Amino acid sequence: MPITALYAGLLALVLLVLSARVIGVRRAEKISLGDGDNRDLLASIRAHANFTEYTPMALILMGLAESMKSSSLLLHGLGIALVAGRVAHAYALSQKPHVMALRVGGMVATLTVIGIAAALCLMQGVLRT
Repeated sequence: MPITALYAGLLALVLLVLSARVIGVRRAEKISLGDGDNRDLLASIRAHANFTEYTPMALILMGLAESMKSSSLLLHGLGIALVAGRVAHAYALSQKPHVMALRVGGMVATLTVIGIAAALCLMQGVLRT
């Protein structure tokens, strides 16, 4: 699954950046657990958590669709949209104030990828059973 692997690798780099941001705020503010009622830390935690909540399902669905020989062009489109959506969402949450248009756009892109990939898997599953 080289297409899914490509986008998983790119998204893993985004996860590393989001993780580093949480660690950096924790160290600077000396908060080892929770958010310590620190708004900056809470925003970093939520950006990281949101990424880890949505990205795995999108990649799993993409990988399954790829394994069932879905269109390479479509899979690359989904991968690009997923990376763009996740980066836009994370960037939006890192700004003060949050950039709501990017946040919403990032979620729309992410959920669209999940929806299309789910439809691909359902169609292939029905056709092959």
